Amino acid sequence: MDFRGSDPAARGPHGDDLLPATAATAVKVVIVGGFGVGKTTLVGSVSEIRPLTTEETMTQAGAGVDDIEGIERKTSTTVAMDFGRISIDEELVLYVFGTPGQERFWFLWNGLFDGALGAVVLVDTRRLEVSFDVIGRLEDSGVPFVVAANTFPESPTHPVEDLRAALDLPPEVPIVNCDARNRSSSRDVLMALMRYLYDRAAAPTR
Repeated sequence: MDFRGSDPAARGPHGDDLLPATAATAVKVVIVGGFGVGKTTLVGSVSEIRPLTTEETMTQAGAGVDDIEGIERKTSTTVAMDFGRISIDEELVLYVFGTPGQERFWFLWNGLFDGALGAVVLVDTRRLEVSFDVIGRLEDSGVPFVVAANTFPESPTHPVEDLRAALDLPPEVPIVNCDARNRSSSRDVLMALMRYLYDRAAAPTR
């Protein structure tokens, strides 16, 4: 294809998208959760580059297949993945991948988890039940994860230990509250995951 005369900005990465020259370590993490819990929102809010999304308008093809109870106003959905990037410091960069939430797209998860150091399970406290199978899959795969309770309007708030009991989580798995729309809050979630992974790596082996 001949690019002569085309827009120079379309020929390569935008300047803001280039990897910082000081970056020495890149880590892959994955954001998972049930349908409509806010994964795309979190990736978009925390990313320092223009996020890649694969959102498509929801159609009648999903009627009776995707459970939209409690999220009836949702009009689009991720069909492959979301992708963003955030620099934790001058040397450490996180590549953040968001998974599709509908069970019919879960076959894509295996590829997205290849090489991932850990995961964030995003939950909606109005619909905790949509997270049960997600957490079960992560536990079966052995991928370490933290749980982030996303704040939605009119979301019920629960003490951490009540959430832990409802989700049947072991005591060592961190649970944090977040607002996926807020960059600082979403960054705090990723930092909680990084601390958890560091603590696991530093713990003496039995």
